[in-house]
Amino acid sequence: MTLIDPGSPEQVPPTPSHTVGPFYGYALPFRGGEEIAPPGHPDTVTVHGYVLDGAGDPLPDALLEVWGPRPDGTVPRVDGSLRRDPATGGFLGRNGVEFTGWGRIQTDANGHWYARTLRPGARGRNSPYLSVCVFARGLLVHLFTRVYLPGDEAALAADPLLTRVGDRRDTLIADDEGNGTYRFDIRLQGEGETVFLEFS
Repeated sequence: MTLIDPGSPEQVPPTPSHTVGPFYGYALPFRGGEEIAPPGHPDTVTVHGYVLDGAGDPLPDALLEVWGPRPDGTVPRVDGSLRRDPATGGFLGRNGVEFTGWGRIQTDANGHWYARTLRPGARGRNSPYLSVCVFARGLLVHLFTRVYLPGDEAALAADPLLTRVGDRRDTLIADDEGNGTYRFDIRLQGEGETVFLEFS
């Protein structure tokens, strides 16, 4: 019988490698998380795209949280995204009437995500945008970014953040695909990396 001295590194066998967690797909996604706008609302837009890693490969297990103001620029202050049945504790979903401005979306097997929300209105000196928080494998800290929707080029040109990031501003502006649909890919690193924000 051979005894291993735990104080001697050359005597300790290697442990198996582990995938970096946590694993967001277990309990955080909820049914209808991508359907932020009340059904049939006239100001509904769809924003969609892919979450891509440094090699340009899509991530099938990323999680995004999206926040946005109402079309008049005011921030919703209502509950309703994660309502539960008081009797059973089961998930009831959104009430279909109130706009909370918030959604949680998991990418599909192809790394694709989408959110149906209301077109955000301008707030202060900023051009209208949606705030996005990205959780993904290998990220020990989540990332924040913005999705600016095209339409008012003068407002985009004057936006303080877009002005500050210079030639990387295009990584924050969605592509207009027509009919209220916008494409916004999130590149975590590498060529064309999305601008990410740090809050302190």
